[in-house]
Amino acid sequence: MNTSSTTIHQYIDRQTSRVVTERLIGDRTVAFLYNTLRENAPAMFRALTSARMSSLLGFYNYDLPGKPLHQTRKVFTRLGIDWRECVAPLSTYTSMRRIFERQIKYWECRPMDDDPDIVVSPADARLLLGSFSMTSSLFIKEKFFDLSELLGCDSRWYPRFSAGDFAVCRLTPDKYHYNHLPVSGQVADIYEVDGRYHSCNPLASISIASIQSKNRRVITIIDTDVEGGSRVGLVAMIEVVALMIGDIKQAYSSWQYSSPQPVRPGHFLRKGCPKSLYRPGSSTDVLIFEPDRIEFCPDLVINSSRSGVHSRFSGLTWGPLVETDIKVRSPLARRREGGSRFDLYSPPDRQRG
Repeated sequence: MNTSSTTIHQYIDRQTSRVVTERLIGDRTVAFLYNTLRENAPAMFRALTSARMSSLLGFYNYDLPGKPLHQTRKVFTRLGIDWRECVAPLSTYTSMRRIFERQIKYWECRPMDDDPDIVVSPADARLLLGSFSMTSSLFIKEKFFDLSELLGCDSRWYPRFSAGDFAVCRLTPDKYHYNHLPVSGQVADIYEVDGRYHSCNPLASISIASIQSKNRRVITIIDTDVEGGSRVGLVAMIEVVALMIGDIKQAYSSWQYSSPQPVRPGHFLRKGCPKSLYRPGSSTDVLIFEPDRIEFCPDLVINSSRSGVHSRFSGLTWGPLVETDIKVRSPLARRREGGSRFDLYSPPDRQRG
């Protein structure tokens, strides 16, 4: 597969079903970093994906002192951001950091299905689906991450998820960067695993195996089989930093953005509420579910293997592997009552032009 910077990357817009070509920011730089430099100057490559360099790049792009950001509305338009969704007035967005860390009126512009059996998307993101089960039509073995490494090599949670299903949510720099709860439940565990600051550009993901397992990340284990919970078993919500992300701020709010609190074991978290904020850059959320507890939405399953889409991820598995652009708090999956996993969606039936 050609992984050069001239290879386009496409995804499917969920609302319109259109195939969209992504404008990848810094694509030639990422190609040089992950192809040429990684192979010929590994020490320099390690330095450029370190915490210190990521922080410096974030400062340069978002915090470097200079003139205030003028013509803010034009900046929003260029980035494809609807400023009318924002909580604060347009005049307050005087820097790129403020735009990046914007709060939106999600209770209006990201409505949530009140069906308690629905699992929702944790972010505005480009979504890929997968499974660790060899009997699943979404089986992708260790293409994006090694599960035991991702959870931490000494994690006691690995056996609970080793044959489960997962969703990878890639947040590009223009996206709203608050993470929301995909389920309701009680925090069974929360911990951090140290690591690098690799780019989440698709080229980086296909250049380095299990790249998500190598970046710094926060793992939250949510027990949904409690009173008031979503009843889909344990859910691992993993927030993964990427290039220029300096911090993952835990800031749970049960009502809009008011009174944000750190997330701790024993806390009950409500589905759809803000949980955390990435500061700043691109980043990735990974959701992992126990076996046989959820069923992904049919349109997302169909999109994942749609033919005729030029996805850089295709070729990592038996056929097409395509992202869907999805909104935070929109349906991602449903609690599974019974029957064979994905038994309605055999590979030939899932492909369409």
